[in-house]
Amino acid sequence: MVSEVDKEVSAGERPPTRMRMLVVIAATVLALDLATKVAAVHFIEPGNPIRVIGDVVTLKLIRNPGAAFSMATGMTWLLTLVAIAVVIGVIKIGRTLRSPWWALGLGLVLGGALGNLIDRMFRAPGPLQGHVVDFVSVGWWPVFNVADSGVVCGAILLVALTLVGLNPDGSRGHADESTEAGSATGKES
Repeated sequence: MVSEVDKEVSAGERPPTRMRMLVVIAATVLALDLATKVAAVHFIEPGNPIRVIGDVVTLKLIRNPGAAFSMATGMTWLLTLVAIAVVIGVIKIGRTLRSPWWALGLGLVLGGALGNLIDRMFRAPGPLQGHVVDFVSVGWWPVFNVADSGVVCGAILLVALTLVGLNPDGSRGHADESTEAGSATGKES
């Protein structure tokens, strides 16, 4: 099955850039994250979880000073700087992005990174040290939020795209293969 991107690339046409798509996805994830965190803080009492599906799925308010799985709890300022670097990196890649799948993955990562970054910047105990609001508890899995889901799902998608050889520019094959092919024919990349 040949995708529209493959048809455009084989016909010598370049697919359109996908920055707008990336921004819309990121804004959607960010809006959902912020809305659900506001609702969680308002409706969930700390220490009094709300059962959704027995003991398997509960809504439990946690203020997390660390990263996923409560790692690096004393390094909140460093996590803030890492989130800023991720946001800058995604925006830089997004400017030349042509694959809708990469736009989806990067949009999920960007929206999630921004959601948790806003918590780190504006929640107590203060700028660069704010605690992230987590509230979804599923089984044995650590408590998480919409932003965490966006980052994890986006990262998994990006790894899968890399493994199947779909590049951010919409072309197929590994980037080093196209460079080698260009070298073999005497063309510069």
